[in-house]
Amino acid sequence: MTKKIAVLPGDGIGPEIVAQAVKVLKAMPELNLEMEEAAIGGAGYDTAGDPLPEATLKLARAADAVLLGAVGGPQYDKLDRPLRPERGLLRIRKELNLFANLRPALLYPELADASSLKPEVVSGLDIMIVRELTGDVYFGQPRGIEVRNGERVGFNTMIYSESEVRRVARVAFDIAMKRGKKLCSVEKANVLECSELWKEVVLEVSKEYPEVELSHMYVDNAAMQLVKWPKQFDVIVTGNIFGDILSDQASMLSGSIGMLPSASLDENNKGMYEPIHGSAPDIAGKNIANPLATILSAAMMLRYTFGDEANAARIEAAVRQVLADGMRTADIHTAGTKKVSCSEMGDAVVAALN
Repeated sequence: MTKKIAVLPGDGIGPEIVAQAVKVLKAMPELNLEMEEAAIGGAGYDTAGDPLPEATLKLARAADAVLLGAVGGPQYDKLDRPLRPERGLLRIRKELNLFANLRPALLYPELADASSLKPEVVSGLDIMIVRELTGDVYFGQPRGIEVRNGERVGFNTMIYSESEVRRVARVAFDIAMKRGKKLCSVEKANVLECSELWKEVVLEVSKEYPEVELSHMYVDNAAMQLVKWPKQFDVIVTGNIFGDILSDQASMLSGSIGMLPSASLDENNKGMYEPIHGSAPDIAGKNIANPLATILSAAMMLRYTFGDEANAARIEAAVRQVLADGMRTADIHTAGTKKVSCSEMGDAVVAALN
């Protein structure tokens, strides 16, 4: 049966890295994939005056999964806020109800020296961060900028409903059951009522998973502990803004943000798959970006949406092989390794597959 993939390269380095992931998928004809491209972000604004053109949204809804590059660029910074590339990304997540964002932070042994922490602190690191993706201050109302008492005031609303917390907590507990059966819920319940509700609901859900060891941590402490003793964590579940920050922090433990994939899932495991990094406009068009996070995102697509563990593992093994062979893009290059371009890295993964 043909699987339909909406391919949304986006802006900056997006087209370059997505091309490598598509190359890898096409090297596996047994997957029986049908891929169609569409514009999003700045590219969507340039082609249709909208960061999420209706044609793109229609394609994404009809597809079985979405493969995304990155959005944004300085040329769009002066647009009205609803027209900026990032709004297209937020909208497609909301429109597709992609509420559970899975962000693994895995350190490959060959990249231990590329981490910003000592090898003995990060060696063997394997964390899964589950970030709620459709609530919190990114979507809460009211929001805006207005004049009060003669000066401008900006305001956003942090808001979560009980059902929103419950569904993402269940995703995190389910993942913990398949891993080390340890889950850390991160919030700020000592000062935020929204976090107080979060903690209460997670505790209620935990009764359905008696085998999982549940702990709680304030977000500021979690940020410190990720640097101090990251291997204490197995699965972390947290809200949208805290997850955004902590997962980027965790990325540097693995050597480079260019190594980390992500999956954003709905209740039926339909997902959008993308690297967690941005569009990196400063290196766009130079063929030096690291495509491995995007290639690993394609592997996550096979695992979580299509239930194809074997081929997901094949892609991940190919990535491990090219790293073991000493190939590195500029962001992870160290003395004694071979520096390769974005496209050369893609070619190397294809060769390793075979």
